[in-house]
Amino acid sequence: MTFSLLARCPDTQCFGMAISSSSPAVAARCAHARAGVGVVASQNVTDPALGPALLDRMAAGAPAAQAVAQVVAGTPFAPWRQLLAVDAAGRVAHHSGARILGLWGVAEGPGVVAGGNLLATEGVPGAMVAGFLAAGGTFGDRLLAGLQAGAAAGGEAGPVHSAGLLIVDRESWPVASLRCDWDDGARPIAALSRAWQVYAPQMADYVQRARDPGAAPSYGVPGDA
Repeated sequence: MTFSLLARCPDTQCFGMAISSSSPAVAARCAHARAGVGVVASQNVTDPALGPALLDRMAAGAPAAQAVAQVVAGTPFAPWRQLLAVDAAGRVAHHSGARILGLWGVAEGPGVVAGGNLLATEGVPGAMVAGFLAAGGTFGDRLLAGLQAGAAAGGEAGPVHSAGLLIVDRESWPVASLRCDWDDGARPIAALSRAWQVYAPQMADYVQRARDPGAAPSYGVPGDA
């Protein structure tokens, strides 16, 4: 019921992911990232607690593969879980249990991993990785290009209704956390892309406002001098 792409940007060392699902609010439950540590998806029959657990292990020095193995060994419900991870060195790892729903798959590239379940075709994860690697633009642009490529390859077997984009950089909080939690028209990826087009040119300004409001640009809203 979900397909996602996770990556480390080799130029900026940002981590991020893009995700879509037929379920509501997929990014709220499945997307996890921590600056300087990595990015994790906990999906299929989701246990959101596995995301922070994986990030904690990677923060303590475990490579992605070891962190995934430790978390899988520590949960009694591993057969229901699909986990994807990228660590601080750009190493990727994943787990798909025996009780994953429907057609599922995973694909890897340098510093990037994509996976999904209840997929329309087995080529969806590979299309996502290829789309990300071939795309230009900012890191967020490339993540969304990967998600769009997955949708174009068939995406989920049924209509998707939610999508999300998550990016962490050097701050303790996400520099981008954009979500379409429900779209009746089955176009959440398009809605997410529009939100990114609006937000991306302002992202650095929001970071600067957090770091030093006095040095930040004007807010650009009615009544702001």
